[in-house]
Formats: sequence, structure tokens, C-alpha cells
Amino acid sequence: MQPWQLLALVAIILAVRLALTLVPIRAGEDPAKRAHISREYLDPFIVAGLAAWLLITFIVRTYYIPSESMVPTLLVHDVLLVNKFEYRFHEPHRLDVVVFPPPIVEPGSDDDFIKRVIGTPGDTMRIQGGTVYINGEPLVEPYVKEPPHYNLVIKNYNIYTDENNPGVLSPLDPRQANIPPRSEWTAPDRIPPHCYFMMGDNRNNSDDSHMWGFAQNSGNFEAGQKAGKPAGFTGHAFFIFWPLNRMHGI
Repeated sequence: MQPWQLLALVAIILAVRLALTLVPIRAGEDPAKRAHISREYLDPFIVAGLAAWLLITFIVRTYYIPSESMVPTLLVHDVLLVNKFEYRFHEPHRLDVVVFPPPIVEPGSDDDFIKRVIGTPGDTMRIQGGTVYINGEPLVEPYVKEPPHYNLVIKNYNIYTDENNPGVLSPLDPRQANIPPRSEWTAPDRIPPHCYFMMGDNRNNSDDSHMWGFAQNSGNFEAGQKAGKPAGFTGHAFFIFWPLNRMHGI
């Protein structure tokens, strides 16, 4: 349910409550009983509805999983709770599952993406032989469906991958991918400030940073299809609440 829908429901309940007070009392009807019914049955709905509206408007939102890019962690049709408030107090952590606007234009859709944070600002990163290395150390990843079939390295102020030509590392095109200009990097082989390398847990079926560059937690996208448009992280996905047999924390 969208925030406006919930607010509309609260407004309807308020209207019903007001109507009960305005409708003339019939002969023999106890006015105290009518007031008691209103307080006992309608007021709790109003309070709960307003609390829920505040919650989903400012703190938590829901997110529906439309693809297999995060299998096995998240399945198609899962519905998640996303904390929209958390990243106002700290930066995203490595391995957080994050909802965010991607730096690419999805045909017919303005939906956010959901991926896992793998590389954070200042990290060196490479993928070799199916293993992700962060700052020279292999990343232990029990959550992935299978290792990536491609190699990758961040160097020379760009992301290089051999996905399209095995064995030959090629840089991403800044006209299509969010690769900041050199002036925004602190070193040619380290992820720039405010930039994050995002990956799906279903590594070989995921439209992620190895294709469209970095996500950003603030500012405007530096390059790519959405250059100049607002970037940021929508929130941290922390709980699967539907379907019931999938209910658990992430």
C-alpha cells in the first residue's frame, strides 16, 4: 500500500467517525453507547493508520523483487522492508543489501535496483578466477549462487572487464556507465569518493556495476546515461516479510 492510499483510508475512517457524531440520535438510543463504539473500534484504527503512514512515509518502505539478480538471497516475488532512514546516520557498509536508483535508464521503468555493496570508497578491487579481492584480500561470499564467469579490475581511473571478450580486459564507456572523471578520483586504482561497486548475488545473471559503473550515495551521477541527475541510496533492505514462509531478516 502506498502512503497516499493509507492516508486516504485514515481519512475515510475519520469521516465515518465524524458522521457518527453528526447523525441525529434516534429515540431510545443511548448516546454514550455510540461514543463508546467510536472510541473502542474506530479510534484505534485512526491512531494505527496515522502511525503506519508516518512509518512508511519517512522511515520504512516496501520493495518488491522483480528479477533473479539477487538469488539465492532474494527470490522473485519476495517483498522486503527497506529502512530509508539508516543512511542518514552512517555510510553504507560492505555487504549491505541496498535499494538505489541506478545510473542507467531502464526502458519503460523508473524502478530502483537492489544489489549488495561489494566495493566502498577508497577500496582497490579485482575479480580473478571467480574470486572477488578487496584491498588484496579474497572476499568470503557464502551468499552467492555461483562465482562470476568474468574477470575485472579497477585501474587507470576506470573499471575493466573481460565479460564481452574473455581474456581481454576492456574499460567501461563513460558515455554509458557511471565512471567519474579523473579529477574525482583519489588514485587511479581506488574506488572514488561517494562511489560504490554493487553486485547481485546471482553473479552471472545480474545487471550491476560490472556493466554500468558505480552507484553513488549522494550528489549527481558523474557520467553515463543519467549524468547530472540525482544519485543516492533509497535505503537498506533488512527484512523479508512476504511470502510468510520466507519471513526472515536479511
